[in-house]
Amino acid sequence: MFAKITKELNSLANKNQAKILHGFFKTGPEQYGEGDIFLGIKVPAQRMVASKFKNLSLKDAEDLLHSKYHEHRLTALIILVNQFKAGDEKLREKIYKLYLKNTRWINNWDLVDLSAHYIIGAYLLDKPRDLLYKLAKSKMLWERRIAIISTYAFIRAFDFKDTLKLSELLLGDKEDLMHKAVGWMLRELGKKSAIGEKELTSFLDKYALAMSRTCLRYAIERLDEEKRIYYLNLGKGQRR
Repeated sequence: MFAKITKELNSLANKNQAKILHGFFKTGPEQYGEGDIFLGIKVPAQRMVASKFKNLSLKDAEDLLHSKYHEHRLTALIILVNQFKAGDEKLREKIYKLYLKNTRWINNWDLVDLSAHYIIGAYLLDKPRDLLYKLAKSKMLWERRIAIISTYAFIRAFDFKDTLKLSELLLGDKEDLMHKAVGWMLRELGKKSAIGEKELTSFLDKYALAMSRTCLRYAIERLDEEKRIYYLNLGKGQRR
């Protein structure tokens, strides 16, 4: 099955699209995606392949996740997300553990964003969440991003406390991709309900000055104009 799925994916390769993706995902020296290799396959096509191979074994999915090709890894994650959603508790636990064992291969923002909340966040909905705080302190950018993006599952369940705590913990992160991720989750929290907006504005009242401009702009995007202007002015003293 592994040979069949890699063959099918490779047959969809497009050199011109690959060139575009290499630039878009910052694969140059000292950039966040340094060394990543693209085949040039668009996501809808990968989803079609994932659907065709929906019963791929966890072993083959893990092998696919270890590929040097970005699209192989993305397709593996799509399959794992779909299997997690359809699986029983035993299968979900296996996928959760497989995911955590292989975070080094979940190494770009799109890979994290389409999988972390569907697997890690969903699994931890009714469980202790200490793991997320460990990941948030990781030296690996992608593990820190997994930590905050996983809380999207909690936000959807109207549970905001870990998003707020992790956002506070990650405010000083040096990576722009983390500023965007934290701001995004704060924005989602704020637009979820009136209570969520109140939690967001309370957070901003306390931390706007400490937030990067990028993080702040993401966080306030769905607030009304008067509030956006207020928090932009409140945070104007920050320098990042």
